[in-house]
Amino acid sequence: MSQKTIKVTGWILTAILGLLLTMSATMKITLNDTALAQAVAFGINTATYQFIGVIEILSLLLFIIPRTGMPGTMRLVAYLGGAIVTHLQHQQPIAMVVSVQALLWATVIVRFPELGQRIFPAKNIEQL
Repeated sequence: MSQKTIKVTGWILTAILGLLLTMSATMKITLNDTALAQAVAFGINTATYQFIGVIEILSLLLFIIPRTGMPGTMRLVAYLGGAIVTHLQHQQPIAMVVSVQALLWATVIVRFPELGQRIFPAKNIEQL
């Protein structure tokens, strides 16, 4: 693939991820009925749930900006890891959160090839 194709793919994946997480954060911040029901099921009060939405949107903004993309990545990875644990703790399905986490990692590897090379060194790829 050409560099331009890789760059465009990275930004398309970033846009998809951005839309998903923006929708999630907006639902938390505005206390949408669905989000509120989930907060109650998890035993989280509304102020805390709104604060979680603010953290989510700030992490997403850091991720989208190329210069702060790596710190944003680390924050989103931690955020989604916490979401997975919370869902597991309350016997809720985790497929959606795990899918978003996988999409995040795929996006990161495309957008930040140096990280992909650290995770999957060239000598290990040849052995697969």
